[in-house]
Formats: sequence, structure tokens, C-alpha cells
Amino acid sequence: MSETAVKAPGVPDANRWKALVFIALAQLMVVLDATIVNIALPSAQQDLGISDGNRQWVVTAYALAFGGLLLFGGRIADLWGRKRAFVTGLAGFAAASALGGAATSGAMMFGARALQGAFGALLAPAALSLLAVMFTDAKERAKAFGIYGAIAGGGGAVGLILGGFLTEYLDWRWTFFVNIPFAVLAAAGAYLVVREPEGSRKRAPLDIPGVVLSTLGLVALVYGFTRAESDGWGDSVTVGMFVGSALLLAAFVVVESKVKAPLLPLRVVTERNRGGVYLSLGLAIIAMFGLFLFLTYYLQVVKGYSPVKTGFAFLPMIAGMITGSTQIGARLMTRVAPRRLMSPGFLVAGLGMLLLTQLEIGSSYATLLLPAMLLLGLGMGTAFMPAMSLATLGVEPRDAGVASAMVNTSQQVGGAIGTALLNTIAASAKTGYVKDHIGAAVSRPQQQLVQLEGMVHGYASAIWFAVGILAAASLIALTFVNAGRPGSATVTGSGAGEGVEDEVAVPVVAH
Repeated sequence: MSETAVKAPGVPDANRWKALVFIALAQLMVVLDATIVNIALPSAQQDLGISDGNRQWVVTAYALAFGGLLLFGGRIADLWGRKRAFVTGLAGFAAASALGGAATSGAMMFGARALQGAFGALLAPAALSLLAVMFTDAKERAKAFGIYGAIAGGGGAVGLILGGFLTEYLDWRWTFFVNIPFAVLAAAGAYLVVREPEGSRKRAPLDIPGVVLSTLGLVALVYGFTRAESDGWGDSVTVGMFVGSALLLAAFVVVESKVKAPLLPLRVVTERNRGGVYLSLGLAIIAMFGLFLFLTYYLQVVKGYSPVKTGFAFLPMIAGMITGSTQIGARLMTRVAPRRLMSPGFLVAGLGMLLLTQLEIGSSYATLLLPAMLLLGLGMGTAFMPAMSLATLGVEPRDAGVASAMVNTSQQVGGAIGTALLNTIAASAKTGYVKDHIGAAVSRPQQQLVQLEGMVHGYASAIWFAVGILAAASLIALTFVNAGRPGSATVTGSGAGEGVEDEVAVPVVAH
């Protein structure tokens, strides 16, 4: 690390806005990678000879490593230094991407994806915690997290557009190679301009039992949901994974409450506001991830859109997210309490989701999909921005990495749950619809029409559940999050009293 890697506490970092550019670039790379590979998957599967049964591992290997190692990555950032963790994560992610792009077999591809996930688990919490310790002024923090929130929310849709272009006009391998210039530029920029405040590292020894229990518990949880999607909820291995995950995570909580230097200090998650953020954010991601998958298949299979056209169809959602995050969330965050942005934001997104329950084969993009996606984007952007900021606000600097990791963990686990849960609901609804209607279809074209109608019926049925999930996220944000607007005079700490007024209370360092 360079001699200018740290700065004196209490002094605003002169390079903080330059640093934000490179941190945001790295975050965009990680987020879009989650969807960019999905578009390229059919081509990669054919080239590498991956069977239908094994193709899920291209996605699952990444999700398991990323979701399972996030808490470990967050604590490494606290121990090792966030700048060093950030640059190392970028370098490793670039190398793993090069390996994936050059893959000659399924096994090589799965290994590269697991490595991407592992380095992503080091990079993602380091990026968010750097923002948390570099931007301390309320108004500046609002702007910085507005930009970060827009990228976190819209990056997945950007991945669909970029993945469509690269797959259609170049080759699926470029969906991996494209990460390398992103990573090199972000790492070089971060090395030159990022500075950490002095005394923000945690020097305590690493909690090895906590690392093992949390990693195994989260991997079992993510794999359980992934397996449920393909093998059913009653499958013995699926049930075993859920039971094992519950036991491992329960043991993790017990260990963390007793050790001197825990991997996840319980004060980070038991503080009322942060707990509410992690829970509501996780629920919102459950709804969003399933929707991305449904709309991608609807547009390509039912509507016959090309990969590129499908990507562009998501642009209104990106525009909505950017507007909601930077123009609504960032402008209002210093004037109103976070829950007054989060709860209505989730409700507006739920309204967009409600429109999509009317989805049919002949639905018009302009009159149904476009307004629904705009509402989804606006609502999510408005809610994400204060959520991202509040998740790390008031946490001790030495815990910033692990608090940031919890944001990413709730998103990653939420994504895995959303994809599996909503897919399973959609699949069973489709099966029931086809069974009831296929008898009346005599000719082959009629039978194909029933199959398509069944697919769309399944999506609409699952989207109803997503509406309920977003309503629950809104209710949790409204009832759990009681912090006031940043910059107010009165303070509240961990477990602050129930009757604190929204306009006056701010979270402080949790003890």
C-alpha cells in the first residue's frame, strides 16, 4: 500500500469524489456480471458441451462462493485494509474472468465462476465500506450513496443489454473478457486516489470457527434454494441442506455471542435500523430477481425478441432506478426520515409489479410493460439509496466491512431465494394450467399455444407472490426503521427507544 493510503480522521478526503468513480465502476462490474452471463449461457453450454443437468452450475458456482464468503470477505477488509482488499479483489476477479473466457471444458468454466464469486465476496463489501468511511457529511453521503444505489439496482439490467450485444455480435467469451478492462481501470484508479481514515482497521485475530460456520451455513442455504428449483422442495438433499443450514447458522450465532473478536459482531445486526434494512432489502431482491428472469424469458420466448432487443426493453427500468436514486432519494434523504423513502419506494415498486400480474401472450409493451418497469425502477431506486446508506451509517469504522458485507449477503441470498421460490411457483402454476387446457387443443399449433399460455399464466401467478413480498418489505421498513433524517441533533444508538421522533433522531456508533 502506498504512503498516502491513509488520511487523518475528521478531515474530508480531497479525492473522495474521484474515488467514488472507481468504486462505482467496480460495483457495476460485479452487479452486471450476475446477469451478463445468463444471456451467454446457451451459447457457452453448446460450445463447452455442458449437459442440461450441469448448466445450472455456471450460475450456482458463482452464487455459492459469493454468498458463502461475503461475511469472511467483509471481515478481511476490516482486518487487512479496505483499499488493499478492494484492489486485490479486482485483480482476482479479472484473472478469474480471463480464465472463464478461455474455458475449454465445463469443469474449467465452473472453477472460474467459483473464483469470480470468491474474489467478488472480497471486493463488494470493501467497495461499500470505503464509501461508508470516506463520505461522512450527510449531504455528500446522500449523493454518493444515490449514485451507488442506482448502480446496484440498475447494473443487472445493464448486464442484460451488454450480454445481448456481446453474445449476438461477438462471442459469449467476451461476456467474461469485458470484465478485465473494468477491473484494471478501477484497480489503477483506486490505488492512486483511495485513502482510508486512520484507525479504521480492526486488528483483532480472525474468528476461524465463525468463518467456517457462516460459510458452510450460507453455502448450504443458497444451494438448498438452488436445488429446490431443479429437484423440488420435497427432495431429501434439498431438505437436508435447509436443516443443515439452520443448524450451522444457529451454531454461528451462539459462537459469535461468546468469542472476543467475532466475525459478525451481533451489535451490527441487532441494531433496529440496520436489521430492518437487511431484512427489507433481502425481501425486495427476492421479488426483483425472479422478475428479471420471467421478463427475459417472456420477451425472448413469447414475444420473440432478440437478446439485444430484450436488453433494451429493460432500459425504462434502469432510467427509473437512476431517477429514483439520484433525483428523489438523494435529494430527499437529508430532509426526511429514511423509512419515509424506503416504505413508499417499495410500495411504488409493488404497484409496478401489480401491473405485471395482468401479463398475457398479447400484452402490449407500451401500455403494460413500459409503465410497470418505470414504476419498478422508480420505487426500487428511491428505496435502495437510503437503505444502502443506513446499512452502514453509525457503525463503528472497524465494523464497516462486515456491515457492508451484510448488505451484499442479504442481496445475494435474496437473489438465490427469489429465483428458486418464484420459479417453482411459476412452474407448478404452468403445469396445472397446461393439464387443464391441453385436452381441448387438437392440433399441434393449438397445443403450442396452450404451452405458451401456461408459461405466461405461471409468470403472472408467481408475480402475485412478488407483490406480497414487496408489501412485506414496505411494512418492515415502516415498522423497524425508526432513524431520523441525517444531520439532526438528537441521537439514538443500538436498540433506541420506540418513541423516537422521525425528524430528530440519527443513528450513532453502535456499542
